Amino acid sequence: MPGGPKKRYGQHFLEAVWADRLVNAIDPAGADRFLEIGPGRGALTLRLAPRVRHITAVEVDGDMVAALTPRLPHNVTLIASDFLDFDLASIDAPGGIRVAGNLPYNAASHIILKLLAASRAGISLADATLMVQREVADRIEAAPGSKDYGTLSIFVQLRASVTRLLTLPPGAFRPQPKVHSALIRLAFHDLEIPVRNEEVLEALVRSIFTQRRKTLSNALRRFAEARGERAREALARASIDGVRRPETLQLTELARLADVFSSQT
Repeated sequence: MPGGPKKRYGQHFLEAVWADRLVNAIDPAGADRFLEIGPGRGALTLRLAPRVRHITAVEVDGDMVAALTPRLPHNVTLIASDFLDFDLASIDAPGGIRVAGNLPYNAASHIILKLLAASRAGISLADATLMVQREVADRIEAAPGSKDYGTLSIFVQLRASVTRLLTLPPGAFRPQPKVHSALIRLAFHDLEIPVRNEEVLEALVRSIFTQRRKTLSNALRRFAEARGERAREALARASIDGVRRPETLQLTELARLADVFSSQT
C-alpha cells in the first residue's frame, strides 16, 4: 500500500462505497478511452479498467505511481507527471477522450481551464466527470447576477454543458476534508455563441471581472483605453447600459461587447 496522503498534493482518498457510486455516475462503456487525472491509490482506476477500452492515468506523486504500477491491468497506462504539464495532444484519439478525476482542491480551477483550452484547440475531449469542492461546482454552474458568477462560470459555460451528478459529504474521503464535494460532468462542445475573436472575449472577461463591483463604464475603462476606445462609446455600440455591473452580463452580451473590440484588431 502507498503511504499516507500528502498535504502539498491536496490528497483526499475516496471510500470504497463512494468510489463505486462515482463509477456508476461516470457510466463507462466498453469502447471508451479515458484520461484519469490523479489516480492516487487507484480507487477509480481499478474499477473503471474492466469496463473500458483504455485508461491513461496521470499521477504527480511518485510514491503513488510506484505503489499502483504493479496492480494495474494491461489496459492502463500510468504516467508520472503533473497534469498541468501533461501534453493532452499525446492521447488525442478519434471519437473523443473521456476524462475522470478526483481533483485536488488547490488545482481544480487550473485543471478545468486546461481541459477547456484543449477542447478549444481541437483536441477531441468528449466529456469530463470531475470531483471538485462544492463551492467550485457552484461557481461553474452560476448564472448571471449571482454572487458566484465570474470568469470560471463564463469560460466553462462557453465551451461545455454542466451537470451536477452527486454531492459528497466530508465522510466520503480519508482524510476528511473540511468541505463538501460535488461530482460534475462537463460535456464539451464547440463555441455556440457567435463571437469574432474568442481570445479578445477571454481577455475582456478577465479584465472587467477584476472590478466586478464597479459599473461597466468604470470596469471597462482600462481594457478599452488599451485598445484605443472609450468605454462609454464601446458600450453604446454594443447596446449595453454602462451603469450595469460586469456580473450581470449574459454570455451573449459579453460576446457582443467583445465584438466591438474585435472589429478594431
